[in-house]
Amino acid sequence: MSKTFIHTALLAEAQPLINFLKLKQDNLVQNLPKNCKLFKDEDEKYLLIVSGIGKENCLNSLEYVYKNFKISKAINIGIAGCSDSSIKIGTLFCTNRLLPNINFAPITTVDKPLENDENLETLLVDMEAKYFLETSKKYCDEVYCFKVVSDYLEIEIPKKSFVIELIEKTKLIWKKYL
Repeated sequence: MSKTFIHTALLAEAQPLINFLKLKQDNLVQNLPKNCKLFKDEDEKYLLIVSGIGKENCLNSLEYVYKNFKISKAINIGIAGCSDSSIKIGTLFCTNRLLPNINFAPITTVDKPLENDENLETLLVDMEAKYFLETSKKYCDEVYCFKVVSDYLEIEIPKKSFVIELIEKTKLIWKKYL
């Protein structure tokens, strides 16, 4: 049976989805990449992986998922830094598709957090979106990348409770794409 695959880098980004979809961690799974956590629902319609931050973690988790599961839809949900302080913290964007009632903006994926927007040519920045999109498009046609503005290019990862709150507050908008 083909599944809807959801990718997050942080457990805090995944928590609202885990609660909303009533997902349970699968501790019996074999060969899961280091740092990854895998969650499924009872009907095995949804598969969520928390990869950890950055290119290597993201690519390892994606390789595992696409090698071991049939995926019909792939969704990345997470936080992103924003170069424009007039954009409100908590604003939701889709970075790869124009969708009704959702802001659109391209995103730059970096290997380490940016301290300024000197070389940034896009509004948003993160550390996984590029790898998620490039890899997922090879395996399925329906791919979405949702990002919630969490900061204005600060180096520190926001507090877990703040990240959970940001993702939770945008749930009514992105849930219809699950």
